[in-house]
Amino acid sequence: MPTFNTRSFEAQDKCLIVEDKCLIRVVQEHQKKTEQLTALNKAIQAYIKNLDKSSEVNPRTENITFSDFFDNKMLVIKTIRKGLTYKLFSKIKDVTPFSEDDWAVYLNLSKKTLQRHQNDADYLFKPIHTEKIIELAEATHFGKEVFDTTEQFYLWLNTPSFALGNLKPAELLKDSYGKELVMAELNRIDQGIFT
Repeated sequence: MPTFNTRSFEAQDKCLIVEDKCLIRVVQEHQKKTEQLTALNKAIQAYIKNLDKSSEVNPRTENITFSDFFDNKMLVIKTIRKGLTYKLFSKIKDVTPFSEDDWAVYLNLSKKTLQRHQNDADYLFKPIHTEKIIELAEATHFGKEVFDTTEQFYLWLNTPSFALGNLKPAELLKDSYGKELVMAELNRIDQGIFT
């Protein structure tokens, strides 16, 4: 009668349990990201419906998604001029890698000011802040498309880049010119052009 090494079965079982837990965690993270994106898409659609009715909005904006939003430059301009609601900002914040502290730095606002705006249901960000929020959302959206995983994109954002003067891409996102450099570098990575 053959003898079995029970230790190897126990080790295999532990590996399977670990793999199952990792798979479950990946599925849960994917579901969470999908739910966040769905909530963001709904928030964008609701925001666009409430834009000033007196001016003409592109009729294709009824079922607009987060991805489509950046392609409609006139809608982006109109949004910047009107201002984003805190509710929509909150949904954007959920799908970006930036913490509350990061957002405060990028928007040149104190963290307390951001928290105070959170409690005001009718609050609209000023155009300068709205533009920065949209820039960061656009860079994040493109970065997630370029990299295989969100984690790889976040790692790239926080790693000094030779092509960007040994600065971290996240540091460059503080101003519009830096954001353009980051977008150009993401585009080169996407095209397979490495400097």
